[in-house]
Amino acid sequence: MLQTPRLYAKLVGYIIVTLFNELRRYTNATLVRQQARLLGSSSATARDRNIVVIGASFAGEHDARLVSASLPPRSPYRVVVIEPNSHFQFTWVLPRFCVVKGHEDKAFIPYGGLVSKVPEGAVRWVKDRVGEVREASVSLEGSGEHIPYEMLVVATGSGVQGGLPSRVNETDKLEGMKRLQAMQAGIEKADTVVVVGGGAAGVEVATDAKALYPDKTIVMVHSRSALMHRFGKGLQDAALKAMERLGVETILEERVVDEDAGAGTVTLRSGRKISCDFFINCTGQKPLSDLLSHLSPSAISPTGHIRIKPTLQIGDDNFPNIYACGDVADTKTPNPNARSAMRQAAVVADNIVRVATGKEPCYTYNNMWADGFIKLTLGLDRSVSHIGDGRSELLFPGKETKEELMVGMCWWHMGQKAYEDPYMDGKDGVKAD
Repeated sequence: MLQTPRLYAKLVGYIIVTLFNELRRYTNATLVRQQARLLGSSSATARDRNIVVIGASFAGEHDARLVSASLPPRSPYRVVVIEPNSHFQFTWVLPRFCVVKGHEDKAFIPYGGLVSKVPEGAVRWVKDRVGEVREASVSLEGSGEHIPYEMLVVATGSGVQGGLPSRVNETDKLEGMKRLQAMQAGIEKADTVVVVGGGAAGVEVATDAKALYPDKTIVMVHSRSALMHRFGKGLQDAALKAMERLGVETILEERVVDEDAGAGTVTLRSGRKISCDFFINCTGQKPLSDLLSHLSPSAISPTGHIRIKPTLQIGDDNFPNIYACGDVADTKTPNPNARSAMRQAAVVADNIVRVATGKEPCYTYNNMWADGFIKLTLGLDRSVSHIGDGRSELLFPGKETKEELMVGMCWWHMGQKAYEDPYMDGKDGVKAD
């Protein structure tokens, strides 16, 4: 009986700590802007010491924003963001937009809304892909440019070879939209859809597909004994009950060993064959650490993550100026998500600003149980929010009134007016494909 009040008390403590740190960073950024207005700031040419950030998803974008907003106006440092994608890709809505038509453009949010507010010259944005990381520079695949760095942040995240519904695997918004539309068309055309992987993406795409197309056969295959197995039993039960309510066939403790698209079947480890018109693989997510594997092989863990120190400097004393954050970092985060990635990015940013002002890095990252909060959709109009600390958990059932979910809030968070994207001018016909 005491577990629930204890959990609420811990949650209040988490919120207080988070708000304090946010207020501290906001106050510092405000002072920097005021100083820049009064005293001016270093020009781009005068900022000749680079802080390179590789990747601009949740961790990298947040780190770049915090560092560039906190550097003194007359600092010789600037932030160089290297990101191959034309837009920020809001991965949380991808499972929904793989099923529901007409919203796919909203998953791609223009960059620049927040870094545009930092002092002039503090940020350089490069749309390219890093091909190699060297001891003091990075080289770009597209332009061939070599960019020197004083400090480096690796925020490359994680990837999935198969792409959707977890990752787009396209750098251009238009091409990403086409991939989503192809998924929508495949699900719509199929009589039987097989979804492999009972994590969040799998559960969401399966329940959405069954809710939108109740006459289709949707089959979920998961290798563990419970859906959402990394979370508490309450969320596991809620996911399974949603599957049962909607009529999704759920097969647990099984694996797909063969997919025969020509024959329209998948074969399970037990030998059972299942009819399959459209196959959706929601497994295989891996950290994207290859860029660092040649420079510092010892910093790569057996899981492919980048080993880190508590300060989020990489676990190689030869490179104290290299940091890692987000899904690629070996932080032992139980349930990695945007919240934990951004909190890691904030620690990296705090330490980088200290180094840039002549101090030693001292801020450290510790996993906090409340970072594991998750909102899981269970069909088009229902969801459940879950938070737990390993001993007890809280569940908050919810109703979803918007097909596009919370994507508008993410546009606002990125400093953009919802759904206004100059990139889409003259491209409206894409939405109707």
